[in-house]
Amino acid sequence: MLARNFIKHFPCKNLSRHHILRDSVRPLIFFTSSTPQSSFSISASLSTSSSSSSSSSCFTDESFAAPYLSVRINCPKHVLDPFSDALLCFGASSVAVDEDIEEDNEDAASGSSLASKEICIESIFPVHEEVKMCISQAANSIGLKEIPKFKVEMGDEQDWITKNQDLFQPVEIADRLWIVPEWTSPPVPEAVNIILNPGFAFGTGEHPTTKLCLLLLQSLIKGGEAFLDYGTGSGILAIAALKFGAASSVGVDIDPLAIKSASHNAALNNIPLEKLELHLAPSENSSSGRETPLQKEQFDVVIANILLNPVMELADHIISFAKPGATIGISGILSEQLPNVKERYSPFLENISIATIGDWVCMSGTKKGEFIDNC
Repeated sequence: MLARNFIKHFPCKNLSRHHILRDSVRPLIFFTSSTPQSSFSISASLSTSSSSSSSSSCFTDESFAAPYLSVRINCPKHVLDPFSDALLCFGASSVAVDEDIEEDNEDAASGSSLASKEICIESIFPVHEEVKMCISQAANSIGLKEIPKFKVEMGDEQDWITKNQDLFQPVEIADRLWIVPEWTSPPVPEAVNIILNPGFAFGTGEHPTTKLCLLLLQSLIKGGEAFLDYGTGSGILAIAALKFGAASSVGVDIDPLAIKSASHNAALNNIPLEKLELHLAPSENSSSGRETPLQKEQFDVVIANILLNPVMELADHIISFAKPGATIGISGILSEQLPNVKERYSPFLENISIATIGDWVCMSGTKKGEFIDNC
């Protein structure tokens, strides 16, 4: 199986359904399982996670102790990426790409060859989800005329733990930089090893945008910087920044499970409380009255590896947290989406550069000194 460890990042089901519909470019790209909602705003009230100091016992197998639906979906190969993204947006907790679908007798008799046209997506859904509706909405959002064939089975919670561990193996990001699962030993002990248990949070280093962000971060951190991880997921970027030499990191996410995962991963990497802050942003309907502890123009480096819509809609907001002259990285976008993103950020950034892996892009630039915050 070719793992696409897209485990939960932002709860996309809080995203208005009409935002998923195809626009002139492409449907929304989740970043992460689930994706950031269009109303994601950390200028609204945030609550600080109180579990950052917890030991590794805070994230035991009990965190996964719930049955789930295992759904195998026959996906047309040409829409694999957008359909996987859409599934996550409409309720799937994770997706993994399986081997090509074998041609059955009926297809062989009709002269069609599914093996050359389709691929199997193994997905995980919460037991309460209406799977057929989710798949139908995902298919409709990317313009598929027919709902792909699928099969649903009830999964055991322990199976999910084992499946997650089997899919996530040590990942070499660059020379002497590794992402290592909690349940394995570092292949190169003397390297910079970021120890992770992703749980239900996105960010294992396997996805191209996570790798692009890690490589950008490694090139930017020289020592003593303040870093903001806008959409922290598993906490991988916030933790990496500190291992590279940043003085402090702040991670923000709208998913409580992401905050729990990031807290656990911070403990796994012996990150002291005073260096890493994790904040839970409210959902769209939150009525919390607390104000964000984050200040405008507070950070030397800001990276947002999130969804296309929030990247576009919240550009002013994301930029506002960076100091003049700070570097800002934007990822979670495809090469075909880059022109629109670049146009959106050009008023705020100079010296824009682009890095790519396959179809995925990370755009970075320096915040202009004359930028005026209108948030």
